[in-house]
Amino acid sequence: MIKAGIIGSTGYAGGELVRILTAHKEVEIVWYGSRSYIDKKYAQVYQNMFQIVDAVCMDDNMEELAGQVDVIFTATPQGLCASLVNEEILSKVKIIDLSADFRIKDVSVYEKWYGIEHKSPEFIEEAVYGLCEINREDVKKARLVANPGCYTTCSILTAYPLAKEGLIDMSTLIIDAKSGTSGAGRGAKLPNLYCEVNENIKAYGVATHRHTPEIEEQLGYAAGEKILVNFTPHLVPMNRGILATEYAKLKKEVTYEEVKAIYDKYYADEKFIRVLDKDICPETKWVEGSNYVDINFKIDERTGRIIMMGAIDNLVKGAAGQAVQNMNLMFGFKETEGLELVPMFP
Repeated sequence: MIKAGIIGSTGYAGGELVRILTAHKEVEIVWYGSRSYIDKKYAQVYQNMFQIVDAVCMDDNMEELAGQVDVIFTATPQGLCASLVNEEILSKVKIIDLSADFRIKDVSVYEKWYGIEHKSPEFIEEAVYGLCEINREDVKKARLVANPGCYTTCSILTAYPLAKEGLIDMSTLIIDAKSGTSGAGRGAKLPNLYCEVNENIKAYGVATHRHTPEIEEQLGYAAGEKILVNFTPHLVPMNRGILATEYAKLKKEVTYEEVKAIYDKYYADEKFIRVLDKDICPETKWVEGSNYVDINFKIDERTGRIIMMGAIDNLVKGAAGQAVQNMNLMFGFKETEGLELVPMFP
């Protein structure tokens, strides 16, 4: 049994971490960090935890926390983890950061897209990008993991096999994605109020969304070239879920069977990636509450393009579930422990 601490436990991703880890056979949560609710009972913040979690919220003192736990999850806004972490802390404890602080290897790119100064760039190179299905062996040896973003997890995994095999022209890649409102976090923001979101769909962060360089960097590694993508996110009036629809020009004529064989080469043995049967399009409702990624594709012979589709629960595989999957790898647990969650329906 290992001990875990969560900084940011009262945000949506932090709440999902609590929900998942509460049922984990190998972990005990001993620190429920929350700057907004210090000394308040956790179950008063999240009533679903009544008589399940009997603990009060604590602060974000990472130095004190590092002496009490084996792993720290930071489910916090950009910049906080980088401002707290240091070599002494990393010598004592493993850290899984759910923010973007250590995802992008070029600090100047991070500072440009996020508009803040990076407080601990000396750890960027060491940090492992925690996309388990791609970086599994590196995650196992890591002491600092950068948990991928929700849009990026869905977007990268959907196109990764075809980028890796050089089947698509990466200069033509367009990613159109939709997310439920929980992706914007739990903080009160005018654009996320009920009357603003309900009965509405809107694009946002057009050509400027901060997940863009993360997608470009990781798919660039896969393709073996520097790439630029058009990434356009949309906000839709639902609680959870991301659907990414991606378009790219094929480099050669291929059959359905040839493309399916490529996806199977990379994902046939992956527990949490489900490549769907022919002509079945991924839907967010069939992954809700789970750590699954549903993927499929359609070849458009008329235009010479391929349309790739992926769906995830943004709070599970897109955040907390992936973080737990990373933790399982880092501590040598069964990778699926705590994560064999059947998607909820209806």
